[in-house]
Amino acid sequence: MSTQSKQDERIAKMVFAKVYPYLVDKVEKKGHTVEELHAVIKWLTGFTEKQLQNQIDDEVTMEQFFNNAKLNPNASKITGVICGYRVEDIENPLTQKTRYMDKLIDELARGKKMESILRK
Repeated sequence: MSTQSKQDERIAKMVFAKVYPYLVDKVEKKGHTVEELHAVIKWLTGFTEKQLQNQIDDEVTMEQFFNNAKLNPNASKITGVICGYRVEDIENPLTQKTRYMDKLIDELARGKKMESILRK
């Protein structure tokens, strides 16, 4: 199994509820709110506030999280480098969706305007 395949498998098995506190911490340390974080996640996934909370409460894996999501049709407009990879070039669909979310949250934490983060 290649290193990339192992990484894709590891991402698929990560539990969203265990990742979520790190996302909150990342944006709050930079002066942003949980509401802003939720707006970004909800834009990408189509989840309502209740559905997002259910994903956390049910301790779904990242694979289940994105299988339950209705990815925003403009998600393909997310480009750039995250974790050393160009998101538009990632071949594994689940890993790409996960990196889309990482990229959006990084942009929020860096102070990019919400209108720019939520590609229209």
